[in-house]
Amino acid sequence: MTTTFLRRTLTTAAATGGAAVLILTAAAGASAHVAVKPDKTDANSYALLTFGIPHGCEESGTTKVAITLPAELNDAQPTVNPNWTVEKVTEQLAEPKKLADGTSITKRTSQIVYTAKAPLEHELRDALVLSVKLPDAAGSTLYFPTLQSCETGQTDWSEIAKDGQDPHSLKAPAPSITITEPASADGHGAASAAHTTETPATEQAAAVTDSGADARSWAGLAAGLGGLALGGVAFARSNSKRRQDSAT
Repeated sequence: MTTTFLRRTLTTAAATGGAAVLILTAAAGASAHVAVKPDKTDANSYALLTFGIPHGCEESGTTKVAITLPAELNDAQPTVNPNWTVEKVTEQLAEPKKLADGTSITKRTSQIVYTAKAPLEHELRDALVLSVKLPDAAGSTLYFPTLQSCETGQTDWSEIAKDGQDPHSLKAPAPSITITEPASADGHGAASAAHTTETPATEQAAAVTDSGADARSWAGLAAGLGGLALGGVAFARSNSKRRQDSAT
């Protein structure tokens, strides 16, 4: 009986430990992506976009990050980061573009390029922040292809899921945000005021980031370790009971 119980307990512990390793591996994989987290996604509003920069070239330090702006954006104001120098790259438009205020532009900012003053070590992360004016295009998704250059090698975060393709299957997905309905006077979007199911789903898609994936992974890990602890307690209680029965 003792041998059988011990074998079952150890088997359960091994399975739980294996699950914990898989969870940690998944969390590490998710946090390895360059991702963007907006402070807001309301159409036609100003937003701060925070790009999380992890290791992207195995164990080589990051030296440069070039963020390409989608065609829907005309400009971006980069936030100063003491670890990087920054420059704007402009492009000449094929034809003048008319703006909502009636004026026209012939050039736009196409890229924001951050260059590290010292290579960002692979075990460290940093955050690069851009201020942008979001377009009046609720429901659309904006992609920010990002080229991460390292001391050795590069990682081009530019993959975009095709129709029907699972975005999580991409090895190097482009950072993206989904534009939501503009907020009304009471602070709620038009869609939420109508009690539809579209806005919450859109907001959830826009809010999914590496930190959210990490939180879910750690929660799963905690549950697995809790199960392992309960198994150990049960085993100890069983041994104690058998010793008491033997003594009587």
